[in-house]
Amino acid sequence: MSDLTVSRVAPRGMVTIRADLGGPGAQAALLAATGCVMPGQRRIALQGRRALAWMAPDEAMLFLPPEEVAEVPGRIAAALGAAPHLAVDVSDARVIFRIAGPGARMVLAKGAPVDLAPQAFRPGDFRRTRLGQVAVAFWMTGDGAFELMCFRSVAGFVEDWLLNAARSVDPGLFAEG
Repeated sequence: MSDLTVSRVAPRGMVTIRADLGGPGAQAALLAATGCVMPGQRRIALQGRRALAWMAPDEAMLFLPPEEVAEVPGRIAAALGAAPHLAVDVSDARVIFRIAGPGARMVLAKGAPVDLAPQAFRPGDFRRTRLGQVAVAFWMTGDGAFELMCFRSVAGFVEDWLLNAARSVDPGLFAEG
């Protein structure tokens, strides 16, 4: 596990958005309100200090600096107008972990039913799934690391699970290339 690391990420702002994301004008409204392009299914659009993740056909998650969260739900509401929607700050409800280095794919593969082979899971890919029977979402960042989001109530368990899985990883099993 020499270069493999599992760490908690500094608090990040998170706003969950529920709306008809394929509805007329919805994607343009979200771009105007969030500064992020709506990604395709099972993708995350990483744009500087912000990211927008596809969570479901009617749900997205916006990641942004914590100091910007307070104003965003109102901007989303104004942009979507009368269209039914929900935009809520969920920053305090979730924790993000970073899994980086050789073997990061294998750590996640030990507990998530997702094809994590390099040709199947690339930067910008995003999955909602289970890890050790706990609901999580994870994505691959541009530097080849993974970030994993879970509910704060299970963060201790997830952290222990990730650290335990990282102890016995063979980094060559999912070698890049």
